[in-house]
Amino acid sequence: MIVNNLKILSMAIAMVMGNITFAQTAKVNDDFKPSEVNQPGKLYPQVNSQGCVRVQISAPDAKMVQLDIGGVTNNLVKDGNGLWTGESAPQDPGFHYYQLNVDGASVPDPGSRYFYGAGRWGSGIEIPADDSHIFALQDVPHGLVSELNYFSKHTGLMRRCFVYTPPGYEADANMRYPVLYLQHGSFEDETGWIGQGKANLILDNLIAHHKALPMIVVMDNGYAFKPLASADGNARPASVFEEVMMQEIIPLIDSRFRTVVHRDHRAIAGLSMGANQTMRIAMNHLDHFAWYGGFSGTANYPSAQPIDVDTFLDGKFKNGSWVNQQLQLLWLGVGTKEEPVFPKSIGAFRNMLEQQGIRHVFYVSQGTAHEWHTWRRSLHQYAQLVFK
Repeated sequence: MIVNNLKILSMAIAMVMGNITFAQTAKVNDDFKPSEVNQPGKLYPQVNSQGCVRVQISAPDAKMVQLDIGGVTNNLVKDGNGLWTGESAPQDPGFHYYQLNVDGASVPDPGSRYFYGAGRWGSGIEIPADDSHIFALQDVPHGLVSELNYFSKHTGLMRRCFVYTPPGYEADANMRYPVLYLQHGSFEDETGWIGQGKANLILDNLIAHHKALPMIVVMDNGYAFKPLASADGNARPASVFEEVMMQEIIPLIDSRFRTVVHRDHRAIAGLSMGANQTMRIAMNHLDHFAWYGGFSGTANYPSAQPIDVDTFLDGKFKNGSWVNQQLQLLWLGVGTKEEPVFPKSIGAFRNMLEQQGIRHVFYVSQGTAHEWHTWRRSLHQYAQLVFK
């Protein structure tokens, strides 16, 4: 009986030890600094040179507080004043969503700014990267990001998009610009490319260094649904984003901004879910788009099976030479640390392109996963080629 009890005790200790914080199991550099995305005046969260995240929250009556980041929970330690503090393991460079678990309740960190991701408004942290300069706020001319509200007949709701106009847009009333329609991923919204993706700063810096042409960028919400009546009387939502894009967003932008209304001056791109959506829209409307970018996604996601060109997207890729004539750029990107489903599905798509002799550009983001640093880098690369 004593032996069995000792075994049970040993197992319990092992389980507890497996869930203690990184700070308790490995040396953590004590050079933590407040994150650049903290709320004004807040000292926490903090990041150190290893990419570890340190958080602190006052919860005197709580029994357990954890930091949940990257799908891993880390226990915080409580001091005599009711302050809970703890660190994560090193994180990959770039932007990450996280939350705090207080006695089982998931809550945002009161010290961080809030971002819409994972289907909710919550906390975010920025881990410095060697190439952070591509989206840094630099002393260069800056464009303007405006919020445009509109009523959608297809959804029966008010919607909005964010529109980036490049530096100098207001100075010359005769100048017209190409347009990039840029979409977010699943469980995110139209705020993502500005808040997390820093698309405006990426474009500002590229344009200032003459690496990209001045362009208008439109960022809308990829979730657009129209209820459909069913036989049993229950309404079931159906996506009408393609209709919203083609019949509402594009005409609105062309009427409100100085655009060049021609397919050669109109591009579309998206990340993950947005890559799937935009590829379908582009291939269904090649009379409107001549440039396509897919960041961590294609229209065959999540399937890694060989693509039947006779049936895939109604045979749009069957005639490779015709596709080459229509698309001035077909661009794909993926991170080296993405979940296998993404490289595999993109690989199956690329195999189809190669078999059909379809020209494309393929970019690999080193050391990044299915997250915003992959997509920032992708936009940085894509924007240097589009409209040229």
